[in-house]
Amino acid sequence: MKKKKIVVIGGDAAGMSAASKIRREQPDFVIIVFEKSEFTSYSACGIPYFISGKVENLEDLIVRSPSEFIKKYKIDVKILHEVLELDTDNNKVLVHNYSDKTQFWETYDELLIATGGKPFCPDVANRTADGIFGIQTLNSGKKVATYISEYQPKIAVIIGGGYIGLEMAEALILKGIKVTIVNRSTEVMSTLDPDMGKKVNEVLQNLGVTIYNSESLAYFDEQLGKVISVVTDKRTLQTDLVILGMGTAPNTSFLQKSKIKLVENGAIKVNRMQRTNIKNVWAAGDCAETKNLVSKKNFYIALGTVANKTGLVAGTNMAGGDLKFPGVVATAVCKICVYEIARVGLLESECKALKVDFVYTIIKSKTRAHYYPEAKDIWVKLIAEKRSGKLLGGQIIGEEGAAKRIDVLATALHSKLTLQNIIDLDLSYAPPFSPVWDPVQTAARKLIGMI
Repeated sequence: MKKKKIVVIGGDAAGMSAASKIRREQPDFVIIVFEKSEFTSYSACGIPYFISGKVENLEDLIVRSPSEFIKKYKIDVKILHEVLELDTDNNKVLVHNYSDKTQFWETYDELLIATGGKPFCPDVANRTADGIFGIQTLNSGKKVATYISEYQPKIAVIIGGGYIGLEMAEALILKGIKVTIVNRSTEVMSTLDPDMGKKVNEVLQNLGVTIYNSESLAYFDEQLGKVISVVTDKRTLQTDLVILGMGTAPNTSFLQKSKIKLVENGAIKVNRMQRTNIKNVWAAGDCAETKNLVSKKNFYIALGTVANKTGLVAGTNMAGGDLKFPGVVATAVCKICVYEIARVGLLESECKALKVDFVYTIIKSKTRAHYYPEAKDIWVKLIAEKRSGKLLGGQIIGEEGAAKRIDVLATALHSKLTLQNIIDLDLSYAPPFSPVWDPVQTAARKLIGMI
């Protein structure tokens, strides 16, 4: 009897989570993974910390090597292999082998697309000059670290003020590099409301970062093939290094001529089982859309947590199971030096677009009891539905101990809790950890009076 053949495109979080789950459930399946880079199953989120030197060895970010997948799990991982084209009518993919520069067609019974995301960069002059880097793959992190070691840059410009931009700002500050951020929005962190984004601006400026908001990239200047300046619509900034932090786009350009259905931004449309519009083709991770449990709308979000979870769901179903991915509440955290930033749920602008009648508040509190040594400032913003008091979203900025409080609000959103429910939660208290009223509860107490 012919063994079922699974082909996975992409060997990182979603792809290898799926492949590993399929192997656990189906020991006899043939599983082939095509990965464009030389690495598999690694922590892309750890890349800035490798560049900064906080993580000493690149290998520490690798969960399992290609050889381990082959020997221990009998998963045929083919690194330096890129899938160029799909033929879903005949169940095959066109593969380019970078090692010997050959191409071949590989057949499949079931196919998983887990190609992740790619750093966005507009099509501007000299975008391919040396010294310009997107931060997405382990290989890209390795290249940045090598470039810094070799050229010892003194000045860096980061294009974009999102998660990648802020985490890379920290990495470069720790390397002694002067950082400037060019940001198209009115404030950094467009995943926060502008009033909270303004506080992040202040945090960055306190760390010595120069910020130019409401400013767009025009092009790059280069000399002898190496970037020497960033030209915006308002100024020219001399630089030794450029980091692209303008967000992530689904890595799906190779699907444009296929029969796989894509949404407007290029993400793959999937159902709750991670199945595409083609019955035996699945998709998971940063290349696929998902559902926002608060807005009840499908949307795109590129996070390692979502990639691993959707990969597990896809793998379960490809192995014959019946598992559905419920969606997410868009929980995210990041850190820049001593400051922590977190968000969950909806922004004010999203509430307005949904025509939800809402109220919000921002409170300033302390991460510990005010009298306890090293108690730090924390700001909490909560958004709630005006009539019901149901929580809609939250944002937190502060120092050590601030960001993980967002998990309380994430749990509240998953459970559809109201402000009163949050106030009633039996949260832990001791002076080294929190005031007697935790800051998220203090914010809920203030906001409930506005309903």
